Amino acid sequence: MSTPGNRDTGGRRPQRADARTNRERILNVAEEVFGKGGQSASTEEVARLANVGIATVFRHFPTKAALLEAVLVQRFDRLRGQAETLFHAPDPGAAFFDFFSHLVADAAGKIAIAEALFEAGGDNGGDAAQASYGLRRAVGALLQHAQRAGTVRDDVELPEVYALLVATSRASAQAHLEEEVRDRMLTIIFDGLAPLPKARAQLKT
Repeated sequence: MSTPGNRDTGGRRPQRADARTNRERILNVAEEVFGKGGQSASTEEVARLANVGIATVFRHFPTKAALLEAVLVQRFDRLRGQAETLFHAPDPGAAFFDFFSHLVADAAGKIAIAEALFEAGGDNGGDAAQASYGLRRAVGALLQHAQRAGTVRDDVELPEVYALLVATSRASAQAHLEEEVRDRMLTIIFDGLAPLPKARAQLKT
């Protein structure tokens, strides 16, 4: 018989409140540390900034790769949640383009974490891959809403739009583009995704 403090969790004892708090703090600190430091960041730095011992870090995440994968999952899930809040935005076009811009601006940290995961022996698979796919689906839903509203051209599909998103994100992050340059680049891309004028559309048919 289970009690409120010891519910049946399929054979796993539930974490105490302080353990859950430690885990969340470690994840949040690790996201910041590896998002800035990438491969050069360390779990020791995470432990110090999270104000826990290194043994506590490894109690929750047995390896550095496990920690980094959990960080990526958290980041992808948060971005997916942000996209889902925009599903019923009054201006679907603005919602899609603003979120596209947000993902590009957010890319540097995500790429740094993903590269640190690869260096630590992870492969960006498993839970991280599933979380990434969830974000991709959310972007696809925003794209469809914008197309139905007539604010994104209807002859493009998610694969090419997502390829544009990934390429733009990597270019912005790896070239360390200034914000002004990044905004001009996005303007060019968004102009290309805008609905085709009727004259141009007739020429294409």
